[in-house]
Amino acid sequence: MHLRPHTGILLLLLLILLSCEGKKATPHDPDAYLALSPEERLLPENATSSFTLHEGLGVALFAAEPMVVNPTNIDVDARGRVWVCESYNYAIPDEEQVERGGRITILEDTDGDGRADNRKVFYQGDDIRIPLGIAVLGNKVYVSHSPYLFVFTDENGDDRPNNKEKLFTGLGNPGDHSLHAVVFGPDGKLYFNMGNLAGTMMDSLGNVIVDLPGNEVRQNGKDYIGGMIMRCNPDGTELEVLGHNFRNNYEVTVDSYGNVWQSDNDDDGNASCRINYIIEYGNYGYVDEMTRRHWSAYRTNMESEIPRRHWHQDDPGVIPNLLITGAGSPAGITVYEGDLLPDVFRGQMIHADAGPNVVRSYPVKKKGAGYEAEKVEVLKSVYDQWFRPIDVCVAPDGSLFVADWYDPGVGGGAAADAGRGRIFRIAPDISRYSVRYKSIESPADAVEALKSPNTARRYLAWTYLNGQGNNAEEGLVRMADDGDPVHKARALWLLGKIPGKEKMYIDRALRDENPDIRMLGIRLARQSGLDFVSTVKDLARDPAPEVRREIAVGLHLVTTPEAAELWAQLALQYDGDDRWYLEALGVGAARNRDACFSAWLNQRGGREYDKAARDIVWRSRSALASPVLAELIKDPATKEEELPKYFRAFDFHSDPSKYQVLLGLLKGDHPSQDVIRALALNHIDPEVTGMTPELRAALNTRLDAVRGTEEFVTLVERYGVRERREELLAMAMRDDRRVGSAAARLLLSGAGFEGVSLVRSRLKVGGTDAEALMEALAPLGSRQAVMLLSEAVLDGSLPLSLRKSAVLALGKSWPGESGLVECIKSPAFDKALAPTAAGVLFNAYRIAIQREAEKYLERPATAEGTTLPPIRDLVVTIGNAEKGAAVFSQYCQACHAVNGNGTNFGPALSNIGDKLSKEGLYRAILYPDEAINNGYEGYELKLKDGTAVTGIIESTSSSEIALRVPGGTTVRYPVSDIVFQEPLTQSLMPNFSMTMSVEELTDLVEYLGSLGEED
Repeated sequence: MHLRPHTGILLLLLLILLSCEGKKATPHDPDAYLALSPEERLLPENATSSFTLHEGLGVALFAAEPMVVNPTNIDVDARGRVWVCESYNYAIPDEEQVERGGRITILEDTDGDGRADNRKVFYQGDDIRIPLGIAVLGNKVYVSHSPYLFVFTDENGDDRPNNKEKLFTGLGNPGDHSLHAVVFGPDGKLYFNMGNLAGTMMDSLGNVIVDLPGNEVRQNGKDYIGGMIMRCNPDGTELEVLGHNFRNNYEVTVDSYGNVWQSDNDDDGNASCRINYIIEYGNYGYVDEMTRRHWSAYRTNMESEIPRRHWHQDDPGVIPNLLITGAGSPAGITVYEGDLLPDVFRGQMIHADAGPNVVRSYPVKKKGAGYEAEKVEVLKSVYDQWFRPIDVCVAPDGSLFVADWYDPGVGGGAAADAGRGRIFRIAPDISRYSVRYKSIESPADAVEALKSPNTARRYLAWTYLNGQGNNAEEGLVRMADDGDPVHKARALWLLGKIPGKEKMYIDRALRDENPDIRMLGIRLARQSGLDFVSTVKDLARDPAPEVRREIAVGLHLVTTPEAAELWAQLALQYDGDDRWYLEALGVGAARNRDACFSAWLNQRGGREYDKAARDIVWRSRSALASPVLAELIKDPATKEEELPKYFRAFDFHSDPSKYQVLLGLLKGDHPSQDVIRALALNHIDPEVTGMTPELRAALNTRLDAVRGTEEFVTLVERYGVRERREELLAMAMRDDRRVGSAAARLLLSGAGFEGVSLVRSRLKVGGTDAEALMEALAPLGSRQAVMLLSEAVLDGSLPLSLRKSAVLALGKSWPGESGLVECIKSPAFDKALAPTAAGVLFNAYRIAIQREAEKYLERPATAEGTTLPPIRDLVVTIGNAEKGAAVFSQYCQACHAVNGNGTNFGPALSNIGDKLSKEGLYRAILYPDEAINNGYEGYELKLKDGTAVTGIIESTSSSEIALRVPGGTTVRYPVSDIVFQEPLTQSLMPNFSMTMSVEELTDLVEYLGSLGEED
């Protein structure tokens, strides 16, 4: 049964209201908030008392339950009304739902007192149970609910839809890693994004969408990986993928110049959430672009810092991150272009991060061809960890609305509370909310509305003016000349689309003294249909690197010889330090690589390869660049620490001629030739080059040098060196369990190593080596490993202690547990092993294993033999954090890590106290099935040899599945060996309610709650 509040929530709220006798805290008064009881803290009238605000701002509660429940996304229409996506059935099973579906509501303040007093239901239905995005654009309402992007049309203005269409289909299942909100751009196009589970984009008839470059829009297909950002016309035509290889990018935003920004969520526990500036058509590095392996998989030149490693920041072809925000649950985002809020927020992103209970801005400054940013808090809940800001939106008066999911936890597809939700309004003066709405009846009205900070109002203006053509020109020119650069930008987008006058206004933008306007002109030229190269070539030596960056991006779809020459001019101006500029060059050459690289070689002549030129070679994927890469590697001036960088670049070259180039690097007289030889061996494909005598000699020399390391195992496997199996056995008995398990896996792989008899013989000898060998076998879960361990359990000639070790080793994998069940059924099973076997099997995840074990073994007693008190009582209990650290070591460290100590199996918990409230922590421990974080779902793989292995899928490619098994080891299974894969219906985390005492549980929660970024 799913233990989630549902029907009882309204009764609970009523009891709380009756019991609190109206006790109320002063707004923005944390001390008063702390004086409240736990029940009083949850009341809407106390909602703002835990907040701190940026200087010059106030905050007021605009709406709360029952008027609004579980908001997931909001928009503010041209009249200042707040439209809300409500997901009151989020994570509630069908059989427990009281009111079906989800809904779109409209909240309005009719008397201007700053509090909503009128509520309408625009639409309610089962087809929008988890709506994650809304955009109100005229009489059309775009609602994102995977697998569909719905378009509702209100034809008569009665705030009810007369028509519902599906603009796009096929976009995954409802959930956070699928389709997110649509936003309207200054160019008249729609922008939206989707996380890494959205699937294949199709039209309403089920046809796969093909984008402007001619690629099918398939997630994890040939051209695109993971999360994506899209741009298209309002009718869905001319779709472009603006970026890919994100994880869970929740919402995208666009400023008036056409700059695109968003946030992206990390794998939980890695403190690597990020803000992206979007260089269009770029790869953003969540998984390995070529192999599709997880970011944690070993690679040459692997980044040392987790946030850089998480996003492959040192790989050629990955766009830099703008800002790492740390741990969190990044959600809705907007660009604030009003003048009501303080100066620091004007023209900047404002972003809701539900994890650390904060709304932030990220003021940006130009840095080379890119940007740098800092964090500035707009609003933060200091003590109330139920505050979960999920979206932000700008009203017509310039005030800011914030939607609050309001829940003790966030993420993992769970909701512990199903009856609450809040909407807040932020402004310098929150006493009144008055929006003067004027319908658009003339070009002058439209020009004035186009200046609004509110997107919905600007949409009405844009649509009207675009339809007026030449009649709108005079007013738009006046707007472009009024001295406000944002107004100029908005006007020029429309002026540049007037039929017959496109070039005139594009040229005006390209000549503007403001580089942001020049960039706008370049973007407008790309959309205009004019010859791009001839239109922008005069800016090839623009003093602003960001302008040249935008020209490079614009060359992505142009493959003419003239485009290659222009690209080479841009490349010659690279300064050797600006990664933004370098990656823009890579984007520009992506479809014209050889021509661009050849033009660059010709234009640069015989100059030496300085740092800038070396970087161009490193970033290029032209087949012509491979031999130049080799020359750079052999150059005595190349430092040893630079070598991995250049070898990593070979991984991104698809032309097989690179392997002969690599083979040539085995010989040389570089001061670091041994390092070069070692790196070359790890990149050569012997199936392409063949095992030449020179290659074999170099390989054996390297194997001797790295005996006992993971590199040794990798090379032995890569080259199939079966004569090294005795050394693999010795490694399997070493203290380093990661290396030992890798060696054992290879020995038992059946790839000609014939290691089963070798391992069996060594186990029979006994002693500490046999103990170590069992530990190496434990996480494998393969048929051979389970067979060998089961034989040891039933072998009465072995010491009892060794057989106990074999029992424990079988408990480290699902196939091992099944093998142990077969052992206890055997007449040869020694009853002296029964307590050890019981400890393993009665703590198994699978209930079927426990029930089968009960037929043969006595179940041990629970920790205290009593029922745990309800969570509401546990929350007010103060535990001992120091003792909790010891509890963590006992129960949790086998799967989780804190500050680098522990096991990389489940999510790292170094900042969990910043993300979950006490109630959220208790629920996560006691009801682990409620919230299974994406990327940590359990899977069972059934193999051709009859075994079944269980773990977390790290990555999937066309050739292999990488499975992280309990203990943190990653095992790679060829797709050809897998019969099927099946997701588990429950969390891999065991339920500790039967094994922990109340004291241990409260101490553990106290410890976990203390973990945060400050620790």
